[in-house]
Amino acid sequence: MAGQCRNELRDLDTRVAAVIRVEAVWLACEPLDMRSGTESALARVVKVFGEARPHHAYLFANRRANRMKLLVHDGMGMWLTERRLNIGNFVWPRDGSTLSLTHSQLNALVLGLPWQRVGEAGVIKVV
Repeated sequence: MAGQCRNELRDLDTRVAAVIRVEAVWLACEPLDMRSGTESALARVVKVFGEARPHHAYLFANRRANRMKLLVHDGMGMWLTERRLNIGNFVWPRDGSTLSLTHSQLNALVLGLPWQRVGEAGVIKVV
């Protein structure tokens, strides 16, 4: 019974991933009020990035960087989700700019890991 439930959840996860396709991930360094709903977050995306593009995800954190909101435009509507760390905080840049992240960097960021070291940034080369 437990195995069947686990398989059903895995199938659901696959179907949700097929619905919410993300081609690009953008991070805004300026903090967002976590009381913001979908409309306020969308207004911030347009203010910071100029537009909300289909199949793009936009990340914001609060001032303490222990909460994060992700707004995704799926081509037909908007998805807004929030993640909170009970201990510690997300590794979040503070320079006031915007950044583009890879999917691997997003996965590390969501877990609270140093995402800047993932991918090419973490490669050590002999000079």
